[in-house]
Amino acid sequence: MEKHMSTRTLTGVAIFTAIVVVLQFVSAAVRFGPFSITLALIPIVVGAALYGPWAGAWLGFTFGMVVLLSGDAAPFMVVNPLGTILTVLLKGAGAGFLSGLVYKLLAKKNEWLGAILGAVAAPIANTGIFLLGCLLFFLPTVTEWGTAAGFSNVGQYMIFGLVGGNFLVEMLTILVLSPVILRLIKIGKKEQK
Repeated sequence: MEKHMSTRTLTGVAIFTAIVVVLQFVSAAVRFGPFSITLALIPIVVGAALYGPWAGAWLGFTFGMVVLLSGDAAPFMVVNPLGTILTVLLKGAGAGFLSGLVYKLLAKKNEWLGAILGAVAAPIANTGIFLLGCLLFFLPTVTEWGTAAGFSNVGQYMIFGLVGGNFLVEMLTILVLSPVILRLIKIGKKEQK
């Protein structure tokens, strides 16, 4: 991030932070599979596009804090608290940072492509880092859960039983709302001038 943020940038990031908090608490009640979907990815993507990758990382980190505070990570917290905290915070921050970075790199040549691929990067990073955290910190537990759910292979369980439904809903939501995301980015950029 810039060494000194403008008041306008600081205000914008604060507003997006509040939106992320509210949306994540609301979406905690909407479940597809064992976990709630992440509606907060939308303001994370828009905020990352408007204010840069580091602002996206902050917004994603905030999302991760809400996940931890809401109890959504409780099944993992009892197994490995430090692994849970690291995974949840890194997956959120990574999703925001990667989204902002992809947008920043591509929007110079094609804003539409930057917005779409930046938006798509968020659920990929969020789910990918979650799966890596499962492998690093929770493999025996996840293997037990998979066996109990009737999966003979932990990898199949992780993809199809643990995250598949959530990932598809998050990705479809992002893709369907991509025109809205692009419009919000354009409005935000106009306001910044």
